[in-house]
Amino acid sequence: MRQPGIIALCLLGTVTLTACQHGVSRSQAARAVAEAQVVDQTNLNDIMLTVGDPKEAVTYFKNALTITPDKVDLKRGLAKSEARAGLYTEAAAVLTDIIASPEGTDADRLALADIQIRSNDWAQAEATLNAIPPTVESFERYRLEAMVADSKKEWKKADSFYSIAVGMTTKPQGVLNNWGYSKMSRGDGPGAEKLFVQALTYDPTMFTAKNNLVMSRAMQHKYDLPVVDMTQDERAKLIYTAALAAVKQGDTVTGKRLLQEAIDTSPVYFEEAARSLAALGG
Repeated sequence: MRQPGIIALCLLGTVTLTACQHGVSRSQAARAVAEAQVVDQTNLNDIMLTVGDPKEAVTYFKNALTITPDKVDLKRGLAKSEARAGLYTEAAAVLTDIIASPEGTDADRLALADIQIRSNDWAQAEATLNAIPPTVESFERYRLEAMVADSKKEWKKADSFYSIAVGMTTKPQGVLNNWGYSKMSRGDGPGAEKLFVQALTYDPTMFTAKNNLVMSRAMQHKYDLPVVDMTQDERAKLIYTAALAAVKQGDTVTGKRLLQEAIDTSPVYFEEAARSLAALGG
C-alpha cells in the first residue's frame, strides 16, 4: 500500500524536471502533481472497495477522513467498507450523515435502505425507500422494494418488483434466487424450483441457488439431485440438504439412505452427515 506514495514522488520529480526544461511555471507543475495525486487516490479508493480486506478498508478510509474530513466520496467509501465488514450500525450512521448534508443523493438513500435490510431493520428500510421520489426507477430500487414487500407478505407487490428488477439487469441471478426463496416461504415449491433453475442459467457456480433448488424439490418430495453442474464436494452437501429435508418431512427411511449416500460421496470425512445419521440410529 506504499506504492501510490512512491508513484506520486516519481511524478513530482518528473514534472519538476519538465518544468525546468520547458519553462513551465511552478504553479502549473504543482497543479499537475495535485491532479496526479487525485487520480492516484481514486485508484486506491477503488482497490480498497473491491479487493481490499473490509477491516483494512475501514481503517484506510477513517485515516483518509482525518486529513480531509469533509470529502463525501471518502465517507461513502467508509460506509461501504463498514457494510462489507458487517458493521451495519456504523455504516448506517455514516450514510445518514451524508443524506443530511447538501451532497446527499438518492443513491445514498438506496445504500442506506440496503444496509437497514441487512440488519433486519425493515421498518426503517421502508421509510428510507419511501423518501425516494417515485421517478427514481433503478434495478437497486426495485430489488430493495421487492424485499421489503416480501417482509410484509405483500406477495403480489413483491412479485411485481422482482419481475421489474430482473428485467433491468444483465446479471439477475441474485434477484432470481431471492425471488425463489420468497416462493419457497409461501409453500410454492414448483414456482421456487423454476426460479432457482433460471438463476443457475446466469451463474452455474452459485451454490446458494443449487442448495435452494434442492430444498424446493424436496418440498415436493423429489429427493434426487437436479441436473446441474456441481463438484464432488457440492454433490455431497446437496445430498445432505435433501436428506435433512426428507427427515423434516417425516421421510426418515429416505433421509437415512441419503445421509449414508452423502457420507459415501464426500471426498473428505463428512462429520455433520455422520452425526445426523448416528442420531437417527443409522
